[in-house]
Amino acid sequence: MIVATYDPELGWSAPEVKPYGPITLDPQCSCFQYGGNVFEGMKAYLGPDGKARLFRPDMNMRRMEKSCARLALPPIDGDVVLELIKRLVNVERRWIPKESGYSLYIRPTVIATRPGLGVTASDHAMLYILASPTGPYFAKPVSLLAVSENVRAWPGGTGGHKVAGNYSPGFLPQRAAAEKGYDQILWLFGEDRRVTEAGAMNFFVVVKRDDEDGVDLITAPLDGTILPGVTRASCLALASDPEFHKEISVRLHPQEMVYTMSDLAKWSSEGKLLEALVIGTAVIVGPCNRIGYEGKDIVIPGDGMGPVGTAIRKKILDIQEGRTEWKGWGVVCA
Repeated sequence: MIVATYDPELGWSAPEVKPYGPITLDPQCSCFQYGGNVFEGMKAYLGPDGKARLFRPDMNMRRMEKSCARLALPPIDGDVVLELIKRLVNVERRWIPKESGYSLYIRPTVIATRPGLGVTASDHAMLYILASPTGPYFAKPVSLLAVSENVRAWPGGTGGHKVAGNYSPGFLPQRAAAEKGYDQILWLFGEDRRVTEAGAMNFFVVVKRDDEDGVDLITAPLDGTILPGVTRASCLALASDPEFHKEISVRLHPQEMVYTMSDLAKWSSEGKLLEALVIGTAVIVGPCNRIGYEGKDIVIPGDGMGPVGTAIRKKILDIQEGRTEWKGWGVVCA
C-alpha cells in the first residue's frame, strides 16, 4: 500500500510504500464522524507483451479531484496520485492475474482526518492506495428490482461524485431486494419514475429504432445525480465511433436522455427492448435479464449478453488487456 498525509501547515507528506496493514486514527476524526471520504476504483491488466496497463486513468484522477473539492477536503494533484498508482502497480505486478477478465483492483482513497468533533471541513487528510487481485464480477445475468421509495441521489447532492456516503444508504434497499430474489436495485427518481442507475453501476438499454437504422444505446444524462463513470463514457464513445460500427457491423446511436419505467415497459411490450446492461469498472459490461416493477417482471430477451453488450465488452477488454491500441486509452505503467 502507499500512504501520505496532509497537514495544513506542511502540506502533503512524502508518500511511503509499506506492507498492507492497519492505520491508526483519532476516534474523533472527521472521516468517522462526518463521512469525509472519497475513493476511486481502477484496474491494472497484464498485456500479452508483459506490460501492466491502466484504463483511461486520467478520468479517474479528474473525478477524484472533483470529489475531494465537493467534500471540501484538502486538494490532491491527480497527476501525482497517478504516478503513485503506477509505482504501486509495478511493485505489486506479480499479483496481476494473467487470465483474461482478471486484474489487479486498485483503490485510491482520501479520508478526512481532522481530530475534533466540530462540524467543519477537515484541514487534515490521509491518502492511501490499496491493491488486490480480482476476477469477473458477475458469473450470470443480473436481475434488478426497480425502487422509487428510496433514492440513490438527488439534485444538488453528491450523486455525481464518488464519495463513500453515496453507498451505505443503499445497503438496506439492496438487502430487501435480495430477499425478494433480485440481485441489485434499479434506482428510480421523481414522480415520473425516471431510470437512473443500477446498484452502484451505470445502466444502459439497447432499443430497436423505428426507422430500422440500427439501434439506440440509451442511458440517463449526467444531471448531477448520475456518476460520470469511466466505462460509461467509454461505451458512449465507442457507440458514436464509425470505426467501431464497421468492426461490429451494427449502427449504434448513443442517447443520453431522460427515460422512465413507463418507457421501459412500453419498449418491452412492443418488442423493442433488446438488451439491458449494467456498466462499471468492476463488471465492465454485464447483462440484465429481468427488472421487477410493481409486482411484475420486465423480461429482457435472450439467455445472456446480447450482441451489442458482447461487442462493447470485448472491445473494452481488448483495450484494457493490451490486445488493441485505441486512442491512447490503455496507459502502460512505465
